[in-house]
Amino acid sequence: MIPTNKKHIELLMQLRRNGRQPLTEVSRSINMPVSTIFDRLKANHDSLIKKFTCLLDFSKLGFSCRACIVLRVKKEDKQNLQGYLLRHPNINAVYKINNGYDFMLEAVFKELRDLDDFIDKLDEKFKISEKHIYYIIEDVAREVFMTDNVHAKMVGVGE
Repeated sequence: MIPTNKKHIELLMQLRRNGRQPLTEVSRSINMPVSTIFDRLKANHDSLIKKFTCLLDFSKLGFSCRACIVLRVKKEDKQNLQGYLLRHPNINAVYKINNGYDFMLEAVFKELRDLDDFIDKLDEKFKISEKHIYYIIEDVAREVFMTDNVHAKMVGVGE
């Protein structure tokens, strides 16, 4: 279900800004009854809202090495590699991509040496034909889409 109601979009934007705030605060900020908010969240949980989660500062947990890795793998190894990545404890996100590559992943490690060991193990276990590693220095912006009134206009309900 695609929300076309302005109040529904305001609710989604408020949750994207801060999903941990009490529903009473959300209610006040968007002028919607708490019971309506609760009903809309319950109705949309399975379709529109994929997951309630929190964003962590991994470096404060001792994981100072983050990288985005792009991989091209031989066809016969794609499924096995995907399974391996999904089970690996240091992988934060896995995406299937295009333009000549198969996977993009975000990996989180304590040290650069641990990431190097991970890459070496990938090369040993799978037929990786090409890879690029991009070290993440700093989060400049993260999870900002659908947090501002400009986004309401984009989905066709803003002023």
